[in-house]
Amino acid sequence: MADKDAPPRWDRGMQQRLARGEAAALGELYDRFGSLVHGLAHRVLGDEKAADSITAEVFTHVWQHPDAYDPRQGPLRSWVAALTHRLAVQRLRTTETAALARGRGGSAEELEGRVRRASVAARADYIVHSMPAPLRAALELAHFQRHDYRRTASHLGVTEDEARRRLRLGLQLLSTAHDAAVLGAPPGHGGAA
Repeated sequence: MADKDAPPRWDRGMQQRLARGEAAALGELYDRFGSLVHGLAHRVLGDEKAADSITAEVFTHVWQHPDAYDPRQGPLRSWVAALTHRLAVQRLRTTETAALARGRGGSAEELEGRVRRASVAARADYIVHSMPAPLRAALELAHFQRHDYRRTASHLGVTEDEARRRLRLGLQLLSTAHDAAVLGAPPGHGGAA
């Protein structure tokens, strides 16, 4: 049986390859997590160019500091997502604070509200994209196609009890997006130092 505290083999291998300066490893990492990073950054910032900039910043940081990832804190995916969230929120705060200073953008409380809402949205996106495919499929049918649990069960070819279970688990996972944002936690659960 595998050690629960041991990171997945791919994560350990990737970190070692990055530490050795293997450019191919960075390309592989980008292929795997590039859309996740860009999507989270865009969700927080609401701006394509800013998301592109954060994406470049994240992968530059990972390339320059591969040892900043601590495998004991969780998967590499979570660490990259948390790093993205932290950098995007910093950018949002900087941009919005500058707008406040120029007399545009409302109050400091409104700024924090926008940051909190962006954090919840980014975490929810991360949760949906990270959850097992059966849960995600059930949620997508229920939310986007407005299926009830009976139609969801029929469409997925599972029992109604299984459809209800998948929907309940998916919604429970999604509910943590708000709870974590209220507590100040970034997407994922690994540190992004």
